[in-house]
Amino acid sequence: MFRITSENHKAPTRNKKSPASNIPVSRLENAINNYVYLFYTFHSCCTVTIMSIERKKKIVFVITKSNWGGAQRYVFDLATGLPRDYFDVVVAFGTNGILKRRLSDAGIRTVTIKSLDRNLSITRDIQSFIELLRFFKKERPDIVHLNSSKAGALGAVASRLTKIHKIIFTAHGWPFSEKRSIAWRTFAFIGSFVTALFSDIIITVSARDEHIGRRLPLCKRKIRLIYNGINLSTKLEPGEQIRNAFPPHARITGTIGELTHNKNQIELIEKARLDKNMHVAIVGEGEERKNLEKAIQKYQLENRVKLFGFIPFQKVLRGFDVFALPSLKEGLPYVLIEARLAKLPIVANHVGGVDEIINSADIHEFSLENMREKTYALYV
Repeated sequence: MFRITSENHKAPTRNKKSPASNIPVSRLENAINNYVYLFYTFHSCCTVTIMSIERKKKIVFVITKSNWGGAQRYVFDLATGLPRDYFDVVVAFGTNGILKRRLSDAGIRTVTIKSLDRNLSITRDIQSFIELLRFFKKERPDIVHLNSSKAGALGAVASRLTKIHKIIFTAHGWPFSEKRSIAWRTFAFIGSFVTALFSDIIITVSARDEHIGRRLPLCKRKIRLIYNGINLSTKLEPGEQIRNAFPPHARITGTIGELTHNKNQIELIEKARLDKNMHVAIVGEGEERKNLEKAIQKYQLENRVKLFGFIPFQKVLRGFDVFALPSLKEGLPYVLIEARLAKLPIVANHVGGVDEIINSADIHEFSLENMREKTYALYV
């Protein structure tokens, strides 16, 4: 606190009068000091009060599905890592699944956009768009972070119309680069371009997707490359559940991922059909499960190819002898980073950021800490 002292000012004697005001100097000095004290006390109180009542920055994550895949894990890792003292975090999605349960267990508020799903439907997409508009108007977030193609396209336009301060989109692989029909890829390109155009920042998770994104019209300066990351200190378990399901000396080729067309687990079943010494462990759940089961039964591979359902990676990787990733499309696959962490031999299709993980000299560039730090810097 500022005070007038004898070191800085030679004060008159206690009883001497001030010629200007006829008030004793000691009384004048006390009055000034009291005024200064009150001023700084008031200023400090106001500062503390303003800081204490300052509104947290609200961020809304939007993703199409709440199952458990790479994009859902990405949202979970970012949402749960934000400091609650400074951020009000909400996650919105179209279906209730593992992501919803895990977020609720972590104390993160979730909202279901009932009509939002990945299938193309003009009626449902219009309903989803209207729901998102109402949701954003109600929540009034400072930041919207969009994930997945459908949520990205609808969410970017709805966010812009409701004047959201900052719109971020993460491209977990560009859908128009998939090997599909020209009509489908054209539609996917238009949707991706609309998403990119209405977003302020576009995060790509691989250098390959960064290169593709920079070629989108009017979007070059919006692109940021931030690799997905995992906790590199995760302890891996022996993988006995996998080992015990096969003969003692079997050489097991394993894969982990959502059972979908793009993950292409059917390729491993086809290879096992041709190689009688091949044993395959497929870990994950998804819409292709019934088709995979039919293929296993058709080729009579029940003893050599097994579906294990969803199991956390740390419980199964040590049970594999070789890790396989037969995907047709990827962004930057978490499971490949995990396979490197387990020091497994890797066989993979060259899609998305696969080569970047395999050829990286330092796995630490794929750390969770690094991913969070670079992404959170964009929220400021």
